[in-house]
Amino acid sequence: MLKFIIRRLIFSIPVLLGILAVTFLLARAIPGDPCRAVLGERATPEVCDAFIARNGLDKPVFTQFIIYIGHVLQGDFGESLRYSRSISDLMIERLPVTLELAMTAMFFAIIVGIPLGVISAYRHNSWIDVGTMLGANIGVSMPVFWLGLMLAFFFAVVLKDTPFALPPSGRLTAGFQPVPFYEVWGLASSPETAPGFLVFLSRINLLNGILTLNFELLADSFRHLIVPALAVGTIPLAIIARMTRSSVLEVLGQDYVRTARAKGLRERVVVVRHALRNALLPVVTVIGLNFGALISGAVLTETIFGFSGLGRTLVDGITTRDYTIVQGFTIFIAVSFVFVNLAVDILYVYLDPRIRLD
Repeated sequence: MLKFIIRRLIFSIPVLLGILAVTFLLARAIPGDPCRAVLGERATPEVCDAFIARNGLDKPVFTQFIIYIGHVLQGDFGESLRYSRSISDLMIERLPVTLELAMTAMFFAIIVGIPLGVISAYRHNSWIDVGTMLGANIGVSMPVFWLGLMLAFFFAVVLKDTPFALPPSGRLTAGFQPVPFYEVWGLASSPETAPGFLVFLSRINLLNGILTLNFELLADSFRHLIVPALAVGTIPLAIIARMTRSSVLEVLGQDYVRTARAKGLRERVVVVRHALRNALLPVVTVIGLNFGALISGAVLTETIFGFSGLGRTLVDGITTRDYTIVQGFTIFIAVSFVFVNLAVDILYVYLDPRIRLD
């Protein structure tokens, strides 16, 4: 297992370098001047010449790429042209937003999608099966921006002044100032003195609420996440339900399932232990791919619900020709996909002991 993990990580290095090289070239091929995109009316020729020289944009592209690779190997992803802040600080600030939304949406998609797929396969060709698959097809077909707006309107306007009303935007109620867990635990007195990973974890509001036993923060954060998570998680839910149905349906016709039933095992044991476990390999693959896509940033959802997350920041970086944001965030997204796929491959071994990675 350890050899497999090391081998996969080594083989991923050329992939990451290729992705970085393509992103580096495409970012500079976008029409427009980064100085004028960032500074706007203040971009006089003299100011732009100084801006370009200060950020090393006057050097040949290949030289810029080699210099950037050297900085990345030292853990330095550069400084944003637009915000004049390091990319690492922007990731610590923006990534928790996307990660919290992605995990909540995927949790919703898994706990609803897999049971629906199993029930649909077990009740094959029944009205339950037809209704579930009809709902799954509708879920896949709905644009996320339209669904997000409709959900926000329904929960914030239609259900206003009812116990089921939910906030339409934002991560927390206006004026709510949560105390980071590292301050509560006495690990640091401020974000400036706290290690980066502690600041990163504290910005995940659900985790911060649990670690500080702040149930008001936990409830407020969860209420603000419900509508965005429903909007983002609907399409993965539909895909997971359809994949689970087809996979379980295929397994239910296998000889070992008929043997388990002939032995007198309870139907629940047959379906869950014998059928579902052997049908989970393609489902886990789909979950991994969808989770990786969610981590890369739900741009439309973050924009609709006012989340300053990874996807929204990346799109802003593209429109303002902020090369360092595009490059740094793309590297993170690529690394995320590598590790998600690695985790999926490792899960294969535990789901099906016949698989040997080595």
